[in-house]
Amino acid sequence: MMNSYMNIKTEIIKHFKKCFLILILLIFTACQSDDNTPPAAADPINGFWSIADKGWIFEFTDDKDVFYNVNAAGCSIQNDDFVLQDFFGFNFDVIGKNELIASSELSDSEIKFVRLPDQNPNCLPDQISTTEDPKVNFDHFWNIFNDYYAFFETRNIDWSQYENLKDQVTADNFYDIIEELAYLLDDGHVSISDEENGIEIESGDPTLLEKLNANLSGDFIIENVDDYFDLVDQKATTIATEYLGGDFEIDERENIIWGLINDDIGYILIATMEGYGTNFSDELSTLNAVLDSMMNDLSASGISKLIIDIRFNDGGYDTVALNMVSRFMDQERVSYFKKARLGNSFTENKSFSVAPKGNFQFTGDIILLTSPYTVSAAELFTLCMKDLPYVTIVGENTNGAFSTILTHVLPNGAEIGLSNEIYSDAQGVVYEVVGIGPENQENRVPFLSSLDFQEEKDSGIERALELLNN
Repeated sequence: MMNSYMNIKTEIIKHFKKCFLILILLIFTACQSDDNTPPAAADPINGFWSIADKGWIFEFTDDKDVFYNVNAAGCSIQNDDFVLQDFFGFNFDVIGKNELIASSELSDSEIKFVRLPDQNPNCLPDQISTTEDPKVNFDHFWNIFNDYYAFFETRNIDWSQYENLKDQVTADNFYDIIEELAYLLDDGHVSISDEENGIEIESGDPTLLEKLNANLSGDFIIENVDDYFDLVDQKATTIATEYLGGDFEIDERENIIWGLINDDIGYILIATMEGYGTNFSDELSTLNAVLDSMMNDLSASGISKLIIDIRFNDGGYDTVALNMVSRFMDQERVSYFKKARLGNSFTENKSFSVAPKGNFQFTGDIILLTSPYTVSAAELFTLCMKDLPYVTIVGENTNGAFSTILTHVLPNGAEIGLSNEIYSDAQGVVYEVVGIGPENQENRVPFLSSLDFQEEKDSGIERALELLNN
């Protein structure tokens, strides 16, 4: 699932799609003629529906459907030819006349659509913003964050002081100004993308680059995407040859590697939390077939200790992470809570539990290796694993960006990604910004270091072996 360097998954929702089919049955009597056939009934979902905490409005008609974004500055269109059948694998249930419930095996939560009695006044045809005007676009940008972003307080940012930058915005400096604001947020799930103008801004890039370079020097310094993946390739080669002896298993899509370090210690590298299936519908079934094979191998090997490596993992689907966690659970546990920004408050803080799954769960001593590149759904994996009494974290703190990415589109067509959900652990602790890392200082080991590359070793695995052999 690794895309370009520092383009951190944005596991995640750039295409908002659903799977939906409603059939209207016409009742005929045996004696009715064609002339008496009643007109077809209107589709019961036709009309306008809102998801308030996301600022989304959908218009369903017999001809085509439209996906709108709303904020305090107005309304823009995210997709003017919205395809119901492609909405991220969701299935829909109509609840009465005024509520739709969307659910997907790739989402840990249902999404509730509420019928609007009338079209949102900001989304009337003559009110929709479609313009290149930089001041209008800045107004939307600022208000999208002001209305839906969840972490101003956590990141110690007074967003209100930047509203007046609208007066300084011109066509020439528009992206420079909003880039500065994006970097101010320093959030791995905040992004700005305008393909037509070649704009790709990732808010968390500068800090992540700084962390990855912290223990590198000379020719090992990362300056671009190729530098990063060159180091990753070297590190992966060292792991495969020096620790697994060239003997390991890998799934068809090369997302998970597993093998034995010795007769008593196993090793699993999980590179991504998505991309196991060919589409939404077979993602989890394909994943669980891989997990069944992996767990069967671990069971047959007779190992009692395990290293799980998610240092290279930049996220994906939450439910992929949770299915993985289930293979290491000793019992069902409340693992985390989640709520979303809604106006000046939040939605209900819902709890989520994970139970054991599969024929075999590994519950021996586990070392979990983490890094600053561990982000999003990989951090959810860490959040769920960290409280298990047999798990110890070694490495560096994770990225600190947990929220599913909320996307909005500016009037000029640029796509904005932001964090609007707050995840907390079973005790209610929030790890946004700081990430999750080792409790003990001696277990803090850099992900990338010049010394490791020079000596062809992996200090994270070395520390894990020290702990497991004691």
